[in-house]
This record gives sequence, C-alpha cells and structure tokens, in this order.
Amino acid sequence: MQITVIEGDITTQDVDAVVNAANNAMRGGGGVDGAIHRAGGPAILADCVRRFPDGLATGDAGWTTAGDLPARWVIHVVGPVHGVGGRELLTSCYVRALEVADELGAGSVAFPLVSAGVYGWPKDDAIAAALEVFRSASTAVEEARLVAFGRTTYDAIRVQLEN
Repeated sequence: MQITVIEGDITTQDVDAVVNAANNAMRGGGGVDGAIHRAGGPAILADCVRRFPDGLATGDAGWTTAGDLPARWVIHVVGPVHGVGGRELLTSCYVRALEVADELGAGSVAFPLVSAGVYGWPKDDAIAAALEVFRSASTAVEEARLVAFGRTTYDAIRVQLEN
C-alpha cells in the first residue's frame, strides 16, 4: 500500500472513500465530522440514521454513502478522547477503516488524523499510530492518503513518513 500525505480539505478528495472522524452518536458534529456532513449534504446523515440507529462504538468503523462528496463512500470511525480511551482504540480506527474499505472494494482512501482535533490526542502520536497501522496492514487498499489540515500538520506527517 502506498502511503501519501497532502495538505488540504478531506471533503474535496477524489478517492474511493473518505474517512470521517465521527462521534458515537453518528449524527454529525464539529471538526472533520461537521465538514463532511456539510459538504456531503443530508444523504450522509440519513444513511447514518438508517445504518447506525444506535450509533457506533469507539474504535469501530462503518460506511455510508458519500452524498455530494467526490468520493463514493464515507467510512466513519469513532476515535477515543485522549486520556479517556487507550491507544489501542485509536489504532483500531485505522485497522477497522481499512477492513471496511476492503469490504467495499475501495482502492484509495483519504484519512484525517483521527482524534487529533477536539479529542485532544497528541498530534505526533496520532501520526505515529496511523503510520504503524498503514505500514503493517494486510489490505487491498492501494493508497492510504493522510490529509493534513494545515502546513504544520503536513510537515509533521512528512517527517514521520520519511523515517
């Protein structure tokens, strides 16, 4: 699997699937979740309500339509809040997202840094967790694209990706 990084907006990625850093309720929210729901339109929320009436557990993943996004699917993951959930739940988000991508036949998947925003996960460790999973994954996904929101995050990912 090729691991790439770009600086940009996850909602504009022309990939098979984008990963959404969702909350347990699966009804939209702030950060990446809010951006994906706003850009994708009401079809994403409607599919979340239909497919996940009781929400989703921390560390798990599930998919919905991508609505108006350029991607075909949204793979929703629920990351842990730093200090509340352990790192195994964070890495589980990436593992489960790749498993769901394989079930869907997605060849390219764009990922945010899960839990590194309002959930307070230290950015360097969030990057390390993603790269550990990507580097060891047995998957048919051809490209895992980390989408950095801002130059500082992009530079931090590049440093770890090159090591």
